[in-house]
Amino acid sequence: MINQIDKNKIRLRRHIRVRRKISGTAETPRLCVFRSNKHIEAQIIDDVAAKTLVSASSLALHLANGSNVDAATLVGEEIAKKAVAAGISKVVFDRGGYIYHGRVQALAEGARKGGLTF
Repeated sequence: MINQIDKNKIRLRRHIRVRRKISGTAETPRLCVFRSNKHIEAQIIDDVAAKTLVSASSLALHLANGSNVDAATLVGEEIAKKAVAAGISKVVFDRGGYIYHGRVQALAEGARKGGLTF
C-alpha cells in the first residue's frame, strides 16, 4: 500500500521529468499548477528572469470550498483575467506532475475560457 508521502515523491519525480522539457520565457511564460487537499493555486512564471508574473488561488479568492472543480474553474478564469491585463496571451501549461484530470483540467479549461492559449 502506497502512503501519501510516497505518492508525493512520485509526483515530484514526475514534475521534474516534465520540467526538463518545458520552460517559461518572456514571450511564453509557464502556467504552473499546485493542488492541495483544500485549495488549488496557479502561477504564471518567467523562468529566464526567475519571476512570478501573475498568481491566483482559491485561498486568495476566499471561496467557501476551494477543493472542487468549480473552484478550480474560477481560479483558471481569474488567472487568465490577470494575465490578459498584464499583456500575456500565450503560456506553456505545467501540470505540476498531476494527472490532467479533474481540478487540474478544470483550471486549464477556465484559463482557456478566460483568453489564454496553450
